[in-house]
Amino acid sequence: MMISPQDFKKLKYETLKHFWGYSTFRDSQEEIIDSLIYGKDTLALLPTGAGKSLCYQLPALLKEGVCLVISPLLALMKDQVNQLKARQIDAEYLSSELDEFDAELIYNRCKEGLTKLLYISPERLTNSQFLQNIAEIQMSFIAVDEAHCISEWGQDFRPSYQHIKEFRKNNPEIACLALTATATPKVLDEIKTKLEFKNPEIFQKSFRRDNIKIFSEEVSDKYQRVFDILKYATKSGIIYVRTRKDAEQLCEFLHQKQLTNVDYFHAGLTAREKNNKQNIWNNSDRNVLISTNAFGMGIDKDNVRFVIHFSPSPSIENYYQEIGRTGRDGKKSFAFLLWNQQELLNFDQILKNQIPNKAEFLKIITYLYSVFQVAEHELPEKVFQLNFNGIQNFTKLSKAKITNVLTFLHNQEIIYFNDNKSLSSLELFVKGDELDQLPKKDAYFIELLLRSISGATTHKVMFSEQQLSNKISIDNHLIKERLKELQQKGYLEYIDGALSSIKFLKPRNERLIHSAYWKLFEHIQKNKIQKWEEMKFYIEDSQYCKMKLILSYFGEKNTKNCGICSVCEKNKQSIFGKNIGLEIINLLSKKSATIEELSIQMTYHSKENILENLIYLLDSGKVKMLNFKTYALA
Repeated sequence: MMISPQDFKKLKYETLKHFWGYSTFRDSQEEIIDSLIYGKDTLALLPTGAGKSLCYQLPALLKEGVCLVISPLLALMKDQVNQLKARQIDAEYLSSELDEFDAELIYNRCKEGLTKLLYISPERLTNSQFLQNIAEIQMSFIAVDEAHCISEWGQDFRPSYQHIKEFRKNNPEIACLALTATATPKVLDEIKTKLEFKNPEIFQKSFRRDNIKIFSEEVSDKYQRVFDILKYATKSGIIYVRTRKDAEQLCEFLHQKQLTNVDYFHAGLTAREKNNKQNIWNNSDRNVLISTNAFGMGIDKDNVRFVIHFSPSPSIENYYQEIGRTGRDGKKSFAFLLWNQQELLNFDQILKNQIPNKAEFLKIITYLYSVFQVAEHELPEKVFQLNFNGIQNFTKLSKAKITNVLTFLHNQEIIYFNDNKSLSSLELFVKGDELDQLPKKDAYFIELLLRSISGATTHKVMFSEQQLSNKISIDNHLIKERLKELQQKGYLEYIDGALSSIKFLKPRNERLIHSAYWKLFEHIQKNKIQKWEEMKFYIEDSQYCKMKLILSYFGEKNTKNCGICSVCEKNKQSIFGKNIGLEIINLLSKKSATIEELSIQMTYHSKENILENLIYLLDSGKVKMLNFKTYALA
């Protein structure tokens, strides 16, 4: 029986209210959902914070079958699935870290129609087990998240996205939704071509964010500048830094300055630490999180009032996505970009130093295959512990170059590279009744393990060395040493969760590594340098409106100046300066202040503009200087 348009509209809004708690859709969301419901190919370019994921999650609940979501990052898939399950929506993800048993359970739930959304990486589209199973699963439609990855000119080019075209040919009746938050016109055209969209519905929302006031500020002492901003910023915010060390050191500096509502977040934390920190920040209206770009994907916090870039982002796409995490509720918000010339020169050098030449690229990969004894066309099943010092000693290359290559291999799903802290894993190959055949020292320790860690003789078990140490009263370090010794004897398999690890996902293929993979790696590195050069121009330019530069980058023409960024403030006519003068007098009537304090309190007017007005007020005798930094009413 066909449902009437009125009843269908009512069902949409009931679903939105029941699962998401909203009464209305945001711009374009409803139209995109309708396009999918009626089986049309759809391309949606929606900036960060515009609610992209709802555009496929809601119609997935209304249509029969499973929505297949293709996503490039495992962390993003996990995050989305956890959020959906928290809303009582049945969703699953397939990844290389799942064993066959877990994958089979997921496939069965899809076949039975219980799961509504199945997240996969694009690499899985060529997996024979997946193709065999998906043929027995009714699909509602395909959603391609981060669709800019299909373009060679996108910021995160992933060749595996090319598999989508072939997969669609085998499923021509299934509609496809392509979603991206950051794409230039060149990239959008490539998405349409490579996904073979026929008469697609296209939804393109402007990148303009009128509620975000952007400041690009050349600063020598960034620590002090961040402190000055946070003294007056009483709401929730994010500070983006480049490295884990930066995050920890800036947090320590601010704690010493008695700012207790600040914490740090990066990929080196355990899953539990990350969840705790993220939950505290999510549920607060004034906490500030200092983070590397490991933080931000999939966050849905609408009351973030400011984003500070302690260091510039590597590309305009990254920068726009990160500042887009502020002011999602439409209220006035601020984005600060702090930089200096020396730092830009340093980043130029860092970028060059992390890109290996072909010989170095091959040396790193050859070492991996050699140290773990992987022969040509062989694919070992086990997970290997990765010793960075070992790779560095052998290759004589920097950690940055090695990490760059490992990340590339991970993104192409040649390996699964885990550089995050996690629980350790243990599997015992010795049963309780075999202990009397072992040396006494080994038998005693394995008996302790059997008593303390249940299930380790039947399958791989996740555990914490610290908890084990507390149970059996043996030092953490000694436990690790003994486990490694017993592993060498073949009694068990142990992966230390505090160290990096890799698992090979494709058989060794020297021909591909020397040709196709090297060419792809080289292309991605050139693209990275080009993106940084564009970002550098954006940072240093002091003539053009900051929002207008972003809009121009993403292909929006004939746009107006925002009127509120640091450049627009500087370019305003002197008539506006008188208004600023009145504001200065009003603030100084309450309390004397430095120029930094004034610039923050005055809705973040540019420091140059305030200084010009202070000089005028000093000359006219309305303001006096208490010392070389502090101003007061005369």
